[in-house]
Amino acid sequence: MSHTSRLTLVSIGLIAVLLGRLAHAEPEPLTDPIPTKIQQGTIVVGVEDFLQLPATRDPHDRPTRQEGIPIDLVSSGAHARVQQMMPLPDGSGRVAVSDLRGVLYLADRKGRKLRPYIDLRELPEFAPDVFPNEAGLLGFAFHPEFGKRGAPGYGRLYVGYSVKADSGDADYLGDKAYSHHSVIVEYTTKRPKRNRFKGDARELFRVGQFAQSHNIGTMTFNPYAVVGDQDYGLLYVCMGDGGSAYDPENNGQTLATPLGSILRINPLADGDAPYTVPASNPFVGRKGVAPEIWAYGLRHPQHFSFDTDGTMYINDIGQNHVEEVNVGVAGANYGWRVREGTFATGFDVGVPFSGSVFTKPQPSNYVGPIAQYDHDEGYAIGGGYVYRGAGIPALQGKYVVADIVTGRLFYFEPAGAEPGNPVTLRELRVQVDGREQAIRDAFGHPNTYNPGTNRADLRLGMDSAGEIFLLTKGDGMVRRVVAAN
Repeated sequence: MSHTSRLTLVSIGLIAVLLGRLAHAEPEPLTDPIPTKIQQGTIVVGVEDFLQLPATRDPHDRPTRQEGIPIDLVSSGAHARVQQMMPLPDGSGRVAVSDLRGVLYLADRKGRKLRPYIDLRELPEFAPDVFPNEAGLLGFAFHPEFGKRGAPGYGRLYVGYSVKADSGDADYLGDKAYSHHSVIVEYTTKRPKRNRFKGDARELFRVGQFAQSHNIGTMTFNPYAVVGDQDYGLLYVCMGDGGSAYDPENNGQTLATPLGSILRINPLADGDAPYTVPASNPFVGRKGVAPEIWAYGLRHPQHFSFDTDGTMYINDIGQNHVEEVNVGVAGANYGWRVREGTFATGFDVGVPFSGSVFTKPQPSNYVGPIAQYDHDEGYAIGGGYVYRGAGIPALQGKYVVADIVTGRLFYFEPAGAEPGNPVTLRELRVQVDGREQAIRDAFGHPNTYNPGTNRADLRLGMDSAGEIFLLTKGDGMVRRVVAAN
């Protein structure tokens, strides 16, 4: 063999080794998934006080002190853990506001006559104190026929909350209920005009939770569906992936369990059946599949809402990098745990549990978000609504979304937004006491998860007029968003 031939073979061998190493090299994680920063928008709003919930306490408060700041290692020092606000569908203008610690309140359209309607703290099985307190009264929904005498849904409302794991038999995952159970209970009253509940309770649904977080969340009926619509009278429920980090049970991609999904049921009893599954649900009839599932592939979809045309918007809290807004589509798979926003996770590229995100492979059968932001901008996406009120014309038709931790508000135009091609977000500017301020600075409280810092603990609510409200746990306040002065 000639010297030239030997050199050629050596060169070929080196190239082969190099290519082999490249083929097996770990993919490069993205250090800044969304480098473009969110700019302040031109819309400025103000806030005005609406109501304040009474002070409550976590059942296992054990205050400590760090750097002179009172904190609590196993509970939140919030005045009241206000979680959700919805209008009653009875034409009264009343609103319902929940405290995660177990109390559902009613108030009139002006925020007055605040009364406790249901108090779950009276129940021995109620379990709001699972560390670090992501459990409690997590969702509620009034049947659209709540105020219609003689209708099947008259006087009925539905409440989702956490209970002790030994308090009943789970419909799903009872053998993995290492932490607690999430339940849906129907409350029925013969006097729906009263501001204090008196009536009966009936359990519909129960699922075991292996960890303390990513439980049941928002529950709602499509408020814009009318009699005769396929959606009318059907209850939507969001379920997180069960908690812990990185979805270790892969519930997001497992249709056999209801975790990591949006569920849809008809909550009215049918004979011995506590509820029924609509025949139009996308996975009905498939063996080994939870038929209640309407959409899946979600991590922690704590909040979702409907626009007036019936479009559902789902806000999904990300793991380490990306927060996202999705359009609700029957049968959709939003990709968690192999997608976080429009990016691949380590589970999709051969480095599971890496905690990083990567450029996504193409093509993809997952339904991508219409809006997203990374953790340079915020840390946990909260509630969101398309604004349909009359008080802020510049905001009309725009989707407004809150970041729970920072308290920043973002908005975008949802019309024409396409899944997988996120639109540009703008920051909504907020005036407090006549000057622009950050909500976390104005209304925040010491952060249980990161002592020494403030946390806005911000959620959003809406009334029957389509006006948006800010819900802050530190002071237990509900504030109406209004036009700036």
